[in-house]
Amino acid sequence: MTAPQVVLVGPMGVGKSTVGQLLAERLGVGYRDTDDDIVAEQGRTIAEIFVDEGEPVFRAIEKRAVHKALAEHDGVLALGGGSILDEDTRALLAGHRVVYLSMDVEEAVQRTGLNAARPLLAVNPRKQWRELMEARRHLYEGIATAVVPTDGRTPEEVTQAALDALELKEA
Repeated sequence: MTAPQVVLVGPMGVGKSTVGQLLAERLGVGYRDTDDDIVAEQGRTIAEIFVDEGEPVFRAIEKRAVHKALAEHDGVLALGGGSILDEDTRALLAGHRVVYLSMDVEEAVQRTGLNAARPLLAVNPRKQWRELMEARRHLYEGIATAVVPTDGRTPEEVTQAALDALELKEA
C-alpha cells in the first residue's frame, strides 16, 4: 500500500504548500496538495465551490480528495485547513507521519492578509480565525506526530524543524 512520507496539516495561510514543496525537495520525493487536486477536479476555486455549493458540499469533495491522495501519494502531502474536521479522515491519518504547522492569529493576519479568497474569514477575519482555531486546534494536535510552530520562522527554518521533529534524513 502506498502512503505519504509526511502529511502536513494546519490552518489556512500557515505555509503548508511552501513548506510541503521544500520538504519534498529535501526528501527527494513528490509533493501533492489536496486543495490543488480539488481545484483541478472541479474546474473552479475553493472559494467558488463554497459560494456556489456551500460548505457541506465542499467538505464532501474534500474528504474524497484527501482519502484518494492518502491512498495514492507516497511523497509529501498537504491537506486543506479544514480537512481534519472529518472523523473518518482523522482516523485514516492515524499511523501516518503528520506534522501540524501552527501559528498565532497575528502571524495569520500578516501572512494571509485574511483576504476575500478565504471564504470562512469573510466577515471579521481576526475573530473568525480565532474561533476556527479554538474549534480545530485540538483536532490538529490529536492527529499530529509532531507540532512545528511557524511564527517568526522562514519556510526553510520550518522545513528543517519538521525534518528534525520527524527524525528524517534528506535525500
